[in-house]
Amino acid sequence: MSADRPHILVVGGGYVGMYTALELQKKAKKARITVVDPQPHMTYQPFLPEAAAGNLEPRHVVAPLRKTLRHAHIITGYVDSVDHAHKTAHITPVVGNPYELTYDHIILAPGSVSRTLPIPGLKEHAVGFKTIGEAIYLRNQVLGELDAADSTDDPELRKAATTFTFVGGGYAGIEALAELEDMVRDAVKYYETLSQSDIRFVLVEASQRILPEVGPEMGAYTVQRLLDRGIDIRLNTFLQSCEDGIVKLSDGDEFPSRTVVWTAGVKAHPMLANTDLPLDERGRVTCLPTLQVVDPDGNVVEGAWSAGDCAAVPDLSSETPGATCSPSAQHAVRQAKRLGANLGILLNGGQPEDYRHKHVGSVASLGLYKGVAQVYGIKTKGFAAWFMHRSYHLSRVPTFNRKVRVLADWTLALFLRREVVALGQLHDPRASFELFATPTPAARPTATPAAPAGGKAGDAESAKPAAKPAETAKPAETVKPAQPTEAVEVADEAPEKAPVAR
Repeated sequence: MSADRPHILVVGGGYVGMYTALELQKKAKKARITVVDPQPHMTYQPFLPEAAAGNLEPRHVVAPLRKTLRHAHIITGYVDSVDHAHKTAHITPVVGNPYELTYDHIILAPGSVSRTLPIPGLKEHAVGFKTIGEAIYLRNQVLGELDAADSTDDPELRKAATTFTFVGGGYAGIEALAELEDMVRDAVKYYETLSQSDIRFVLVEASQRILPEVGPEMGAYTVQRLLDRGIDIRLNTFLQSCEDGIVKLSDGDEFPSRTVVWTAGVKAHPMLANTDLPLDERGRVTCLPTLQVVDPDGNVVEGAWSAGDCAAVPDLSSETPGATCSPSAQHAVRQAKRLGANLGILLNGGQPEDYRHKHVGSVASLGLYKGVAQVYGIKTKGFAAWFMHRSYHLSRVPTFNRKVRVLADWTLALFLRREVVALGQLHDPRASFELFATPTPAARPTATPAAPAGGKAGDAESAKPAAKPAETAKPAETVKPAQPTEAVEVADEAPEKAPVAR
């Protein structure tokens, strides 16, 4: 390590990691920047519902880190632990042996992961909605279940295949449900034995309202609009189990459902527990408003920084004592830019500045041409809110290249219908190859018997034993596809092992 060229290690390549590195490339040009993430791209999560519903090409909602961060070294791998006392991080690349990496400054930005509960069947049968792999999987799963329902005469199987359960009434759950319900409404007209009356979407929310970010009035409006579309909404209700294709709720109801989507909150990434840095009771890194890590005595931890979902950053715009910034993309992007600027200021001998940002509002899509918004206290709904949602996120998606591609997708969608076909084989691309690459025993040749005396050749032919039918491949059962893999659309989803997540 050199004092003239300090090494900055960025843990995570999501909102905070990527935007901080971008800022550092401008404000700390002499620094050596290393970004570690198990994925070689940053995912713009607000566009995941549209990618799942087929309105956007999945590759257009991710920004490749190596192309975006031209002056940083990108390591595709995991930060397993951090020994900040010795300024050393333990790295496990996706391929190869683990090694240690030293640094001068570390930026902890692993983000958050889905907050799950010990519900029977949840781990085995549900899917989250935070990655592009999960979005692709969910699209294929939903359309694959429609294919299954249209191909069977078993009424119980049809009912289970056409029932889709979403748990969690926040942004991720509502937008995913609304966009996929729109997609299914478009798709079902192409299935001869299915109609809209066969389709059932169920939303399960533990609290008494949904979308709390847009306020009670807009939340109630959203509930009514979803009810008008035939969506079954269960408020003040908990998921009790989802085993053997049966969903059981706390209100005593149970029903068959082969698709369960879990979007009931997030928590700080568990890898933070493998560091010697101070954490709060929720597992977040404790920070000052300058985004420097601070210990319980109020002392700055030299060379350590954090922001985003994994950081407890004081909210200076709040009137509530001790309030911290909410885990939102709006805060993450702005904190990242402030963090990058502050580190650049510090390296040049200046004093870091406080992060202060008043939340301007929220926008949410409820499917094509439908939405709700509350911006600067002004409430908007319907087409206007949907247009605001698209306009805002188009302006925020990283890189000019991605903005153009997203806009092109939307423009084409005005003239061409969305494609509604399942590509379920993406999740097991070698299945067909393995099936037919397995050699089958060759049939033993049978000698042709001689024609009996006085008989005809045809008699000899008829005397042959019937040939044994060739063994045929067992048809694949209609089951839920394997867990999501990003390989086909973007990049391989690395195995789970307390990784850096966005």
